[in-house]
Amino acid sequence: MTQAQLDRFRTKLLQERADAEGRFAEFGDVMSEVRAARSGASADDEHDPEGPTMTQEWSQRTAVLADARAELADIDRALGRIDDGSYGVCSNCGKRITVPRLEARPTAELCIDCARHAR
Repeated sequence: MTQAQLDRFRTKLLQERADAEGRFAEFGDVMSEVRAARSGASADDEHDPEGPTMTQEWSQRTAVLADARAELADIDRALGRIDDGSYGVCSNCGKRITVPRLEARPTAELCIDCARHAR
């Protein structure tokens, strides 16, 4: 992989990281609001026909935060692979991961064949 390609992937990963950090911060703020609403002793939202319950909100927001956290970890690992020279090399078989696969999934650690077998 050329230095220009690595630089392009680094830029793309850093942009994705900034987006994920933004989502993480946004949903972290929302979680604080939901946490405060859930702690209200008078909130009987389980019988509110107008919308989702606090429990549903909490579950959905927790899942979004977990996804953002996992995405950040994947991006950080990919950036680490760029730094250590192993980016674009399948961590399973050692073959090159194709540029089109990395374009579609810049955090990919497996070539397409190994990814298919991992399912």
